[in-house]
Amino acid sequence: MDRREFLKTTAAGAVSLAAGAAEAAARPNIIFILADDLGYGDLGCYGQQRIKTPNLDRLAAEGIRFTQAYSGATVCAPSRCCLMTGKHGGHATVRGNKRPEVGLRPDEATLPALLKKAGYRTALSGKWGLGGPSTRSMPNQRGFDEFFGYLDQLHAHNSYPEHLWQNEEEVFLTENWFNRRKKFAPDLFTEKALEFVKRRESRPFFLYLAYTVPHADNELGAFQGNGIEVPSDEPYSNENWPQAERNFAALVTRMDRDIGTLMAALGDGGIDRNTLIVFSSDNGPHREGGHDPDYFSSRGPLRGIKRDLYDGGIRMPFLTRWTGRIRGGQVSNQVLAFWDILPSLGELAGVPRPASLDGISVLPALLGERRVEHPPLYWEFHERGFSQAVRFGDWKAVRNNPQKPIELYALETDIGEKNDVAAGNAPVAQKAAELMKSLRVDSPEFPVRGA
Repeated sequence: MDRREFLKTTAAGAVSLAAGAAEAAARPNIIFILADDLGYGDLGCYGQQRIKTPNLDRLAAEGIRFTQAYSGATVCAPSRCCLMTGKHGGHATVRGNKRPEVGLRPDEATLPALLKKAGYRTALSGKWGLGGPSTRSMPNQRGFDEFFGYLDQLHAHNSYPEHLWQNEEEVFLTENWFNRRKKFAPDLFTEKALEFVKRRESRPFFLYLAYTVPHADNELGAFQGNGIEVPSDEPYSNENWPQAERNFAALVTRMDRDIGTLMAALGDGGIDRNTLIVFSSDNGPHREGGHDPDYFSSRGPLRGIKRDLYDGGIRMPFLTRWTGRIRGGQVSNQVLAFWDILPSLGELAGVPRPASLDGISVLPALLGERRVEHPPLYWEFHERGFSQAVRFGDWKAVRNNPQKPIELYALETDIGEKNDVAAGNAPVAQKAAELMKSLRVDSPEFPVRGA
């Protein structure tokens, strides 16, 4: 190779390296924070009057607050499956909470695997709930470089566990042995998240921070009386509320405090301007552990709670912030659901869309640029028989049992789903019935009951 060819080759290589570096720099870090059983009305920015959430309210003020965002399901495991795989409940592998837990399929595309392939370093801190060692569906086997937390959703009901998992090994928390309850798991999840984002590497990162707050600890009767455990009920210790409600409020405010610590770390590290934060919840508010979801109006103006397919069970608080990129103070009525997150973040990372997804990219809406038309949304629920829901346009249909008639609601004028208008809109109700049939396939793990 003569000198001219050498210089040409070297220059071409330099251009290629520079382009690669620019592409890497253009891809933001991504943090997806997921609460557990937090209702649409539990945050100040969504109308909460008594529970203090200043940091999440600031997140909304500095970004976008979405008013028509939906989870993947009305209970934990299937909702997280939709989030991780980009499929709604009619096609998802995991369609309900089940023991032993059902894992994801080996060939199934996942959000962390997609981002890892794009050069992201990936971590999960918190609750997985999509399979353990026997299923070959542990987080490290599904695209996460690092994992710390609960594998099993039932195990995650205990906020003071005697062990957690770090990658594929058990970590014993001896401070919690013999019922001593000294290590509060959500605090540990924040610590691990902070360690991860503070680590200096050239690659962008994806952090999935899946809190177990404000889920109750005694859902299955493990504790008697107050099943909302928290190290302290501050700042509500002097409120004349039932103890379970003081603890519930303290849980939410403690999570808000920890999210504020994470936001401050991003700012101190100078990386908040290259970090997209998304916050949501996996399903609606619970009535467990002594907590009454009406005490703080946790469902807001919506009907239903956890385990309902009315919007109170599936319409979620949903916030995005990207300092310097997203204009603050926006409120968006973009319709979106958890199965849209994989294709949206995949587009942001420049990754080709996997085949056989139900979700669409709503990235322009997540960034506050424009709304995106959304195809019909579908949910199903396999506890208490079999129920279905579908939303298309501003119509929402619910069928609580295959033997029951379809209920139809006009959400634009009836956000609380109080007035069933199916009788006066037979063609629309028929379309809903057709969608409920066409938008699903049978699952051997989750057979339809009550048909």
